[in-house]
Amino acid sequence: MRNPQVLIVDDSKTIRSVICSQLKRHSIDVTEAVDGLEGLALTRENHYDLVITDITMPGINGYQLCSEIKNNPDTQSTPVIILSSNEKNEHIEKGFEVGAAAYVTKNNARQELIPYIQEILNRSKILRDRLVLVVDDSKYILKIVDAGLSAAGFKVVTASNGAEAFEIVSQVAPDLILSDICMPVMDGIEFCEKVQNHPDLSHIPFVIMSSGSDRRTMRELLHKGAAAFLVKPFNIDQLVITAEKLLSDHFRILLQQRELLKKERTLLMGSITSLVQALEARDSYTRGHSDTVSFLSVKTAEKLRLPEKDVERIEFAAKLHDLGKIGIRDDILLKNGPLSEQEFSVIKKHPILGAEILKPIPSMEDIIPAVLHHHEKMNGSGYPHGLTTTEIPLWARIISVSDVYDALTTDRPYKKAFTHKAAMEFIEDKADNELCPECTRAFQAVMSDFQPETVKRISMAAVCPGRKLPTLSPC
Repeated sequence: MRNPQVLIVDDSKTIRSVICSQLKRHSIDVTEAVDGLEGLALTRENHYDLVITDITMPGINGYQLCSEIKNNPDTQSTPVIILSSNEKNEHIEKGFEVGAAAYVTKNNARQELIPYIQEILNRSKILRDRLVLVVDDSKYILKIVDAGLSAAGFKVVTASNGAEAFEIVSQVAPDLILSDICMPVMDGIEFCEKVQNHPDLSHIPFVIMSSGSDRRTMRELLHKGAAAFLVKPFNIDQLVITAEKLLSDHFRILLQQRELLKKERTLLMGSITSLVQALEARDSYTRGHSDTVSFLSVKTAEKLRLPEKDVERIEFAAKLHDLGKIGIRDDILLKNGPLSEQEFSVIKKHPILGAEILKPIPSMEDIIPAVLHHHEKMNGSGYPHGLTTTEIPLWARIISVSDVYDALTTDRPYKKAFTHKAAMEFIEDKADNELCPECTRAFQAVMSDFQPETVKRISMAAVCPGRKLPTLSPC
C-alpha cells in the first residue's frame, strides 16, 4: 500500500524542513509549498491525504487556503491542520470555522503535531469512501446532509422513506444509516425494526434524526438497536463527528472480533493438526502426506485464480482431508498388503468420520464438504455419495488431484512409488473420467513450475519448517 501523502504549506524553510524530517520517520511522503498560492495549485493537481498550513504567508493566507480547499468538490474531503504561532481564541475559532480538522500552535507542535497527524490519517483511512444511507422525506434535509457528509469524505446515497431505503440496503448494504422517524409509506420506526431483524443488516449502525418532541420514540428505538440519535435542527459538524465516531468504533470492534476469531482458529488448527500428525505417526509410509497435499492444493487453487480467502480455506481442508482415518482400526489402516473388499468398505468411511469430527466446530463448517467429498469421482464411481461432475465441490476436486499424485509417488507396503512421469501420465489418463479436467490442467501447470524431486521438500519447508520429508522418486 502507498504511503500517506502530506502537503506542507509554510513560507519558512526551517519549519518545512523540521516537519518534513519528522513525517519521513513515520513513512509519510511529503510535498512542500512555499506559500498559499503554490499550495492551492498543488491541491488542484494532486491528491493529498492531509494538508498542513501556516496562517500568515504571502499571496493567500492559511485561512483562505483552507476555505478554498473545503469549497472545492474535488478537495473538500481533504483534512487540513492549521499550524500557527497565533494562540488567541479568535484565531483558533476562525480556523475551525473555515473547516480545519485541527489547530496546533507552533509552541505545542513538538508534543501535539505528530499525534494529530496520525489520528487524522488513521481516521481518514478507516472512513475513506464509507457509504452512508440518509433517509428523510425532506429534500432540503437530504441536500444539506448529503453535502456535509460528502465534504467529510463519505459516499452518500439517499432515500425519501423507509420502504425505498430498505430496497437500497437489500441490494447494497451501507456502512451507516441516518434516518428520520416521521416519513410516509414506511416510517423510521418500521424501517429500523426491519433492519435490526435482518441477519445480514443488523450489524449496520443506525442513527435516528428527529425533532425533540420524539424523545420517547427515540429512546424506544435505542432500546431496539439504534446506535444513536440526533435532535433536529443539528449542526452538520455534529452529524459528521457522530458518523465518524460510530464508524471508527464499529471498525475497531470488527477488527478486534476478526483478530479474536483468527486466534481461535489458530489454536483450533493447532489442535487438529496435532491429531493429523498423530494419525500419520501411526504409519511411516504416509508421514507428511497431508502437508504435501495441502501445499499442492494451494498452488492449484492459485493457478485457478481463486480468491485469497478460498485459497486459505482450501489449505485447511487439505490438511484435514484424512482426519477421519484416526477412527480406522490399525489392523486395517496399517495392513501390509492389499485390502479385502470388506476392509476397503471400512476405509471408505474415513471421509464421513472426518466430517463428523469437524461438524461441531462452527468455524470449520465451510471446509466440511471438501473433507467429505475428496474421494468422489467425476463419473460417479467415487465415495461416499457417488457424486458426479459439478455435484462434487470445487475444493474437493482440487484436493483429489493432489491426493492422488502424492499417494502414487509414495512407497506403500503393497506397492513401490510411481515415478513422477508415470504419476502424471496416470492423472492425465484419469482426467475427465475420474478427476476434474479443469483442476487437472491447473495441477499440471503447477508441476511444470517445479522440479518434481523438490515438491515435497518445498511443501515441507512451507508448512512444517525443520521437518524432513522424503523427496519424490526421480523421473
